[in-house]
Amino acid sequence: MNIISEVLRKSNKCALIPFITAGYPDIDTTIKALYELDRQGADIIELGIPYSDALADGPVIQQASLVALKQGVYIDQVLSILKEVSNKLKAPIIVFSYYNPLLKRGLFSFIKEISLMGAKGLVIPDLPLEETNYLIKVCQSYNIELILFIAPTSSRKRIQSIVHKSPGCIYLVSSTGVTGVRNVIDIRILELSNYIKEISDKFIMLGFGISKPEHVAKIIKWNIDGIVVGSAFIKKLTNESLDEGLYALSNFCQSLKKVIDD
Repeated sequence: MNIISEVLRKSNKCALIPFITAGYPDIDTTIKALYELDRQGADIIELGIPYSDALADGPVIQQASLVALKQGVYIDQVLSILKEVSNKLKAPIIVFSYYNPLLKRGLFSFIKEISLMGAKGLVIPDLPLEETNYLIKVCQSYNIELILFIAPTSSRKRIQSIVHKSPGCIYLVSSTGVTGVRNVIDIRILELSNYIKEISDKFIMLGFGISKPEHVAKIIKWNIDGIVVGSAFIKKLTNESLDEGLYALSNFCQSLKKVIDD
């Protein structure tokens, strides 16, 4: 069962999907942040596995990964976080990871492990479409929804191939380049999301560069089912005081949820 798509389907409004990097600024704060995001109404939460060569990530998430890696946060530690929190959260967790760490660990082993620890979805930004068949099969056997990417530079033929192959919802990238805070969201994404809806019944998550309540207010009027916000949440945790960071993260989540609900 595709739990992530089911949450998007059941949501009467656009779903809010915060992203944070596991282990930033430390494991204890990550766990507290997950509880806080859930308490403030996050519909789904993305948890990123730290990686040293995160080509799709901007400077904020890259720095967060570096801090976590220096503390020894790798896949095993992320699994421990999942085990600690997943059964206590209303929001299902999507694991975000690059492809190489999964290959190194073993695709089958990794999927089995995150499933046993309670994850419901998986995002791999650098996963080649041509290599998805085996991963889709393993994910389906463990009730993990593999979420495929569509970039704004993708051709219509490429989009059709991705949509046809996708076992569940689609992650639509809102802009070219890496993740990070941006001032504006390209309205051409509306045309792209409309096209995906025309050729499929797939639910769409929109991410990369969404960082302000004004962005959310604009996007909820589009043909989008979920909004992913990452760097802006991680920046809230970048405070001298961990308590201040959690407070800022909580307030920010609340402000975005209010825009969606009003």
